[in-house]
Amino acid sequence: MRYTFMDLPGAKPGANNANAMLHALRRPIRTVLLWQLLVTAALGAAAAMLSGTSAALSAAAGGGVSIIAGLAAAFVASLSDAKSAGRVLAGALRAEAVKLGLALVLLWLVLANYEQAEVAVLLGAFVVTMLIFSMAFFVREY
Repeated sequence: MRYTFMDLPGAKPGANNANAMLHALRRPIRTVLLWQLLVTAALGAAAAMLSGTSAALSAAAGGGVSIIAGLAAAFVASLSDAKSAGRVLAGALRAEAVKLGLALVLLWLVLANYEQAEVAVLLGAFVVTMLIFSMAFFVREY
């Protein structure tokens, strides 16, 4: 059996596939990042009104961890070699591993260095914004 590969829509023939992949991810990722920023701001404002400054900073840290991990995953996904279904899957799994690993390290750094962190608020904001990142699948490119 022979595999054939067509460049992604809108890619120039012979262009770097990483750039084509990044172009294909651009609008959904940008939209989801905006949603994450808005939800993080809303959660931070609500936490500030209900519990004070430390809760607001905890919400911002939780959302920030998710946003940074999502950006790293998008970057790693854009570097994948999309010449076959197996390589696309491997790139997606690599991006997900980077996202989860970076999120764990960043959460550990926040909890280890921010003594006034309100763990429930931090983890709540983190989980909500991570779930929002998964909505990139439903954002249309056009």
